[in-house]
Amino acid sequence: MNDSPWATEPVPAGPAYDALVGPHTRPMPIVPDAAGRDFDDREARDRGAATDGGPPFRAETPPQEPMPSPPPPPSPAPQDATPPPKKRAGRDLRAAIGVGVGLGAVIFASLFIVKAVFVGVIVVAVVVGLWELTSRLQEKKGIKAPLVPLAVGGAAMVIAGYVRGAEGAWVAMALTALAVLVWRMTEPPEDYLKDVTAGVFAAFYVPFLATFVAMLLTADDGPERVVTFLLLTVVSDTGAYAVGWRFGKTKLAPRISPGKTREGLFGAVAFAMAAGALCMEFLIDGGIWWQGLLLGLAVAVSATLGDLGESMIKRDLGIKDMGTLLPGHGGIMDRLDSLLPTAPVVWLLLAAFVGTG
Repeated sequence: MNDSPWATEPVPAGPAYDALVGPHTRPMPIVPDAAGRDFDDREARDRGAATDGGPPFRAETPPQEPMPSPPPPPSPAPQDATPPPKKRAGRDLRAAIGVGVGLGAVIFASLFIVKAVFVGVIVVAVVVGLWELTSRLQEKKGIKAPLVPLAVGGAAMVIAGYVRGAEGAWVAMALTALAVLVWRMTEPPEDYLKDVTAGVFAAFYVPFLATFVAMLLTADDGPERVVTFLLLTVVSDTGAYAVGWRFGKTKLAPRISPGKTREGLFGAVAFAMAAGALCMEFLIDGGIWWQGLLLGLAVAVSATLGDLGESMIKRDLGIKDMGTLLPGHGGIMDRLDSLLPTAPVVWLLLAAFVGTG
């Protein structure tokens, strides 16, 4: 016997039952079919057969509301049909080329007409470069390197190097440093050491290194030596840019100059060595092609280090360019960055290979 409360008790059929639950809810008896098989008479009622004289009955579940159809998937955003932008140089190349051609015309005209005029070009570049450097130091770091003694001493340094050679350049450098120390004494002593240190650094970095360009000019083939110096530096920079832009992947010094790559350095070396061999063979009196290979290698290294050096200064100052005087280039110092440290290297190697005469 099933004691579960959910067990079904037999219910007697009859009028009382029909009155209580209705005639159509009475359990239907199981009757055999013609073949002797039992089947539930409810199936017949579900199929529309009338039982007990009542209306057809069909057990159906209550109608359910249709399930809401899922929202259509969002259509993919239209893809831009335009191709990805190509690499760009980051500067106005037309302006840069125009300014470069103009500067080249001035340099060549002054070199091959009157040597002294080119010395004047060096002096102007030095004074403007000192003005840019000292201005940025004061704006960004509050360092007041005295410009007046630097400009006067820098011009004297270049002229002394042209007239008296290395000895004259060193004497002018010493006097310029002394002038910076004395000039700064006219102001309060706060930050004196910082200001004079920056002043001596500026005197060495700009005019003293530029003096070696004037010293190159004193030789009999001086204009050709200066052209070799300028050409190798420009070719080195161009080779580094062209190869680095096309094939550059491995950063050379990402913390200093993220745009420079090792592939670009290899391009600078290859271009400069090829140009050096040609220059020594056809421009320099007594030069030999293999000397040009060594000269080109040295120029590529010094030009790259000079560029990285000024990049380090500009990163410390938090600026992109030292000035805006030259459209497409920045300032004068942005063009002298690789030239300044290369000048003493070229002067020294040419003096070792073919002498200073």
